[in-house]
Amino acid sequence: MNQNLGIGTRVKHSQYGDGIICKISLEYFSISFFRGGLRDIERTTVDLEIVELIETDNNVLTFDEVEDAIIRIMRRYADPMEKVELGQKWLGGNLILEPGDSGLKSHEVPIDAFFHKIVMVRDRLRVLEQNINTHPKLDDQDRVQLQQYITRVYGSLTTFNILFKNKDDHFKGEGK
Repeated sequence: MNQNLGIGTRVKHSQYGDGIICKISLEYFSISFFRGGLRDIERTTVDLEIVELIETDNNVLTFDEVEDAIIRIMRRYADPMEKVELGQKWLGGNLILEPGDSGLKSHEVPIDAFFHKIVMVRDRLRVLEQNINTHPKLDDQDRVQLQQYITRVYGSLTTFNILFKNKDDHFKGEGK
């Protein structure tokens, strides 16, 4: 393994998947894995593949450099505010809610405002998934149970997939 890996180097581990080196000691790389949480991996391991190398002769960074690196990483890989587009046919449309009681007034909501709320729900579910995956007190069985529950929630929201412009942005439930 390359001993000159710097903080911010993107790696792929055979067991934990994609991650970023966030701390380096004499014996270990502390790596934050997107799906496996924070792990200390021996510097001599052969289980790491370098995805994007940040090489350094010494791993002394200023606080500002670390802060800038973290901000860049968050924007690039974990930005929950990614641009999700409403399907063209819905642009400028309205959602009309007609109550069953004829004595009550209907309510009209711009589809783009409703769509924005749906996307916010999806993004918050994704953050919840990340928090579950990296929670230090949950065991694997608890993580799996909570993940299955979230997958069922996604499945319940598939009705709203007709609003999305791109299929990659759709909600996906079990079996998809």
